[in-house]
This record gives sequence, structure tokens and C-alpha cells, in this order.
Amino acid sequence: MANRTVSELCIYPIKSCRGIDAQQALLDQRGFKFDRRWMIADQSGRTLTQREYPRLSLILVEQTADGLTLDAPGMPALRIPLMLKSKPIFQVDIWGDAVGAMQAEKSSGDWISSFLGVSCQFVYMPDDSFRRIDPRYAIQNAQASFVDAFPILLISEASLADLNSRLQSPLPMNRFRPNIVVAGCTPYEEDSWKRIQIGSINIHVVKPCIRCATTIVDQLTGIRGKEPLQTLATYRNNNGEVWFGQNLIHENLGELHVGDVVTVLASKIP
Repeated sequence: MANRTVSELCIYPIKSCRGIDAQQALLDQRGFKFDRRWMIADQSGRTLTQREYPRLSLILVEQTADGLTLDAPGMPALRIPLMLKSKPIFQVDIWGDAVGAMQAEKSSGDWISSFLGVSCQFVYMPDDSFRRIDPRYAIQNAQASFVDAFPILLISEASLADLNSRLQSPLPMNRFRPNIVVAGCTPYEEDSWKRIQIGSINIHVVKPCIRCATTIVDQLTGIRGKEPLQTLATYRNNNGEVWFGQNLIHENLGELHVGDVVTVLASKIP
């Protein structure tokens, strides 16, 4: 029997900014607690990501018990709260979903506008804002934060190793921004999983992750290249979509830890 274990956990408090490696992660209704509850939007409420603004990868985020500290090249450190309360709700657009959000203080909007060179703002998804997951895949009454589509993204170390064996220059896992990295399985084994258990958490493996231009952004420099999409398209192409990693929806709440055993409860029929 394969000894599959969690080797990495990562939380992304602000969509498209740098992630935070963690030894444990608490799961709430939307996925990892504090994961992508913040995002950057233009003045019309449209989300801004590394697809258009690769410089977002340069924003370092540090989380404390009551706030987030942001550092970026040429900018003073910025402090924003973990959560906002008692603020007016307005609608933002995240890939066609209209979601209720709260706007951060003007000073933080000035900070991110200065860094990106475009008028924008930090927005927060409060607890009473509900974003429904695509009903074709939703489990129970599943909901999402400001993630692209699903609460959790999983990739195996072996899948990245296989991809890197095809590249002239190997790439780190942070290009793909997963929440969970699994060790001890074969390349792309996660594609065959239908339902898994990690620790005490039962999880549905619902859909392959369609990769976008964020993966071609060097997360340390903010510079775009051509890889890995150019190579992935040669062998992970499905009707014009490049697949790498699996989207997950969790059944129950609890805590995940690095080192947790990953048990496959059900597999997909080929």
C-alpha cells in the first residue's frame, strides 16, 4: 500500500499575492480558514489577478493573530486586518459571480494602487457573504471564497517531478499555488482519485484544475515566461484546456497537518 502523506500546506490570504506555508490548516465552510478572503479589485469591483498584473506575485504576506502585514518592493509595509466587520457591503465580480464584499480603508487602496499603477482597492469577503460553487460539482451546500472556483487545490510531488523531467529548467511548486501537496504517490495518480480522507477530513476530488497564465509567472521575480504551459500543452491537453492538479471539496470541518496520511476511499472509473 502506498504511503501517501501531506508534505506541504499553503494558505493564500490575499488572492494572487504570495502564499504562506503552514504546518497545519483549519478548514471552515469555504476551505482553508483565511484562504483568499481578501482580493484586489478595480473601482468597478472586478477582480485583479496575476493574469493581468504579475507584479502581485511580489507582495509578501505575513499573518499574525489579528492582522496581515504586506511587503512589496519599493513600498512601505502595510498592515490590514484579518477580518472586516461593520462595513457597507457592495458587489464585486469574481469570474462572473456577484459576491458581497467590504472595502478596506482608503490608505490600503492607495498603497496597492501605487504599487500596481492602476486605481484599485483591497476587498474582503465577510462571513455572511455566500458564493455558491458550480452546482454541477457542488457537494452538499458547498461554498467558496475568492478562489477561482473550488475551495481546495491538491497536487502531488510526483506530478511536478514528472513535469520537471520534461523541462529545461525545473520549476517550484509555487508556480501552481496549491493548498495541499501530497508525497508518496505516482505521477498524476491524483487524477484517478474520487474521494479521499486526510486525517479526519473526508474530501471529494471533483474536477481537474484548468491552468491559466498565472503558472507562467515566476513567483519570485514577477516575470512572465512560456513554461510550464508550453510543455504541459503537449501532454496534458484536454480539448484545448491544460490540466494539472485536482480541485477538492471537503465534507466536514477540522484541521489538516503536514504529515497526515492520505487515504484513497474511492477511485474514478477510467
